[in-house]
Amino acid sequence: MEEITVQQLKQKIDDGDALLVLDVREPFEKYQSDIGYEQTVLIPVDSLQDRVGELEEYKDKEVVCLCRSGSRSARACRFLEQQGFTDVKNLKGGINQWARDIDSRLPIY
Repeated sequence: MEEITVQQLKQKIDDGDALLVLDVREPFEKYQSDIGYEQTVLIPVDSLQDRVGELEEYKDKEVVCLCRSGSRSARACRFLEQQGFTDVKNLKGGINQWARDIDSRLPIY
């Protein structure tokens, strides 16, 4: 599984790269801490198997999975790869790393 750093993701967002951020946290987590990227879809990791069809249009596009620290998103990446997604990356360190390195206004939890 490929990983991407928060700095690399920020650069891709700033450059306008076409990518999807898949947030696999619970809704309350996204509410308290969010990277603010419009192309973000929230599907909690435990719902991903039932809702993977919602992501069909991204099967051959770049998908970056994120969670709090990188462990649930790693699980999501492995699942998506098994489903035939071709360009899946795990956000190394998750939203907490984003809060440390990119946006210090976000809470670390």
